[in-house]
Amino acid sequence: MRRLVKRLAGAVTALLSLTGLPYAIYLLLAKVWNPQGSPADKRPAEPSVSIVLPTYNEERIVENKLRDLVSLDYPMDKVEVVVVDSSDDDTRDIIRNFFADRETPELTLLEEDERRGLAPALNDAYAATKNEMVVKTDCDSKVAPNALREAAANLADPDIGAVTGRNVEVLGGSDVEEGYRDVQATIQTLESHIDSTLIFHGPFSAFERDEIVPIDPDSIADDTELALKIRRNGKRVVFDPDVQYMEASHSEFGKRRTQKDRRAMGLIRLLFQHRDAIGRHGLYGGVVLPFNWWFMVVSPWLLAGAIGLTTLAGLLVSGPLGLAIPTALGAFTFLGSRDLLGSLQPVYAIFDTQVSLLFAAVKLLRGEGSAIWDVDEELRDVYE
Repeated sequence: MRRLVKRLAGAVTALLSLTGLPYAIYLLLAKVWNPQGSPADKRPAEPSVSIVLPTYNEERIVENKLRDLVSLDYPMDKVEVVVVDSSDDDTRDIIRNFFADRETPELTLLEEDERRGLAPALNDAYAATKNEMVVKTDCDSKVAPNALREAAANLADPDIGAVTGRNVEVLGGSDVEEGYRDVQATIQTLESHIDSTLIFHGPFSAFERDEIVPIDPDSIADDTELALKIRRNGKRVVFDPDVQYMEASHSEFGKRRTQKDRRAMGLIRLLFQHRDAIGRHGLYGGVVLPFNWWFMVVSPWLLAGAIGLTTLAGLLVSGPLGLAIPTALGAFTFLGSRDLLGSLQPVYAIFDTQVSLLFAAVKLLRGEGSAIWDVDEELRDVYE
């Protein structure tokens, strides 16, 4: 029995060591390098802009979104708004009425008879754009007034083909998401200085129009997929914390699963689809992609294995008292999902993300992963 427990303890130690090693390396790089801001050679620029806005039953919030867009600090005579809509409510009428008496920005409204999924809709919208810089944003997000100018300054660097930004305020008051976004911003800033970042964010991503290529119609990681393809075609894709937006999120464990698990499924599937990029495209394939493979694909299983083996060892040594380990983990989850862990909230945020990645991997193995998803009406309440 003692030999078995020792072996289990050794296995747990090995799993946790393996899990944490890539994070320790990234943390060391961040401490030594201390990268700040965008790595692009930013310069003032004022290209023509196409703002792509996909909509589905947004009648409660679309007018507020449009008001935010036309209020951006940018000459509206250089802007077009391309809306691709698959609604069966009054969204289209609201959009038409909003632009009826406006000369600028120009509106292009693409009307879908049925909901096909976001990726096919975006492919049509991107094809309909005609300006130099294409910005994709979501209806349930708020964009900082200077976001277009900051994005344009990044894309003025001839080496940069796309840029995304940071969620500076998590609407709805989710400390869980706030903690994760802070960690993620540090990682993405580092990756951008190394070469390019992987993850692009739906609330605000900007692309050079000439670099846009079609995305997989079944994609559920459309923004990241487009950025990844642009990097594979030779341009760098970066994260700039000065490009800012606001997005809502849940804290409660159960409610976060729908939102986070779906994103995780899309990213995992995308990594597998582009696994041949590892080791190619400079440090993007040599450092950034391997780290994201570890974080999204390998680490969640190692962590789950460590928890399982620790519980088993506790049961073998202490009998029913060994259940103290899963009980403590449950308490950690309960407190963290209610934003009650204080300085430990960022740790819980990473754990929560690992849970989502594990759940997402299981769902993908079971054949799940539809490109069409249910609308979270509770989160939309934040934007009214």
